Amino acid sequence: MENSNRGGVDLKRSFVGVYSTLKSELLNDPSFEWTDASVKWVERMLDYNVPGGKLNRGLSVVDSYSLLKEGKDVSENEIFLGSTLGWCIEWLQAYFLVLDDIMDNSHTRRGQLCWFRVPEVGLVAVNDGILLRNHIPRILKNHFREKPYYLDLLDLFNEVEYQTACGQMIDLISTSEGAKDLANFSESLHRRIVQYKTAYYSFYLPVACALLMAGEKLENHKNVKDVLIDMGIYFQVQDDYLDCFGEPEKIGKIGTDIEDFKCSWLVVKALELSNKEQKQIIYEHYGKDNPEDVAKMKSLYNELNLQGIFAEYESKSYENLTKSIESHPSKAVQAVLKSFLSKIYKRQK
Repeated sequence: MENSNRGGVDLKRSFVGVYSTLKSELLNDPSFEWTDASVKWVERMLDYNVPGGKLNRGLSVVDSYSLLKEGKDVSENEIFLGSTLGWCIEWLQAYFLVLDDIMDNSHTRRGQLCWFRVPEVGLVAVNDGILLRNHIPRILKNHFREKPYYLDLLDLFNEVEYQTACGQMIDLISTSEGAKDLANFSESLHRRIVQYKTAYYSFYLPVACALLMAGEKLENHKNVKDVLIDMGIYFQVQDDYLDCFGEPEKIGKIGTDIEDFKCSWLVVKALELSNKEQKQIIYEHYGKDNPEDVAKMKSLYNELNLQGIFAEYESKSYENLTKSIESHPSKAVQAVLKSFLSKIYKRQK
């Protein structure tokens, strides 16, 4: 997300500033008798895991709320509250990633060692993940307890966390060592994994937080949720495409979906379009951690013109999403959804 500048306030700078306030509150939480060692550990753990990403999800709350105000000034308190909800999403993301890296046995995240790989951390990271998750309701209680939408916020975060955990489960059980069977891969499985594992917390949650802050009832915005889920699926298809065809220096990582036997949009499409001989290549080479096997798969993807098929998919997705957005009766909601779409359409990273 680009830096926003609404009402003369640099939202990115003020957003980052709110992190220090929330961290300080948590490190002085009266429910626990803090020692120097525990304060140092939690502070280091938070600084290592929470603010290190692009902050897109968190910033989207403030940006969406500003758009919902339709040009009216956003007060400093509203910016603070929107930023606080944005940081709750970043905390949720940190919790997922700390545990996800352990499950995937990953080595690096955001250009540094995964938290559990840091020498003195190890599996203490499991408890750190639990702490990160428990910080969210404490932040919400500190700042939203008196708000009429407080219970709706708690419900929203609980619901999205559950949906994301279920998405992670589908992903893990379909790609685990004992379940490696390409016959299980399909467009519907891919969609289910992405919808639950990514789309709810990355796309729906920031907008739902902004809608609640704006006094809206989420049950009146089911169509907004549907559009954001479709956008999240489109975003993940782009991710799958860039994992194979993106430039590592642009996307910030070397893609490993082929080696990791991921239920990627590319392999699902390849299985759908390939003839018997081509299918044999997929069954022989997909999921092998070997440069020759990866090269065979990439060569097959080129043979099947998956780059051209992705370009068609991207164009059609943009068209369908734009139609859905423009059918919404509220111009403010349209602006929020168009803002999201403009940030991801034809992205290269």
